[in-house]
Amino acid sequence: MKHPCHKNQISSLRRIKGQVEGIERMIDQGKYCVDILNQIKATKNAISSVEGKVLKTHLQECIKESFSGKDDSDKKITEIIKLLKR
Repeated sequence: MKHPCHKNQISSLRRIKGQVEGIERMIDQGKYCVDILNQIKATKNAISSVEGKVLKTHLQECIKESFSGKDDSDKKITEIIKLLKR
């Protein structure tokens, strides 16, 4: 099976990396707790957004392919269930 490309998420991941580095600087500089927490929340939301986009692509391409008889659909369904339970 050919895996889909997620390179379009690289810019978002780089932005997230910058956010994490910014949080580290805020902590080093002794910034206000609520400001740090706001940045942490924004970073978590950004990660969730990337996660959702990767999952959507997986469902649209990998899972869809398994239902067309090219792969074991039961295995793919179990894989998604395990992933969502984490």
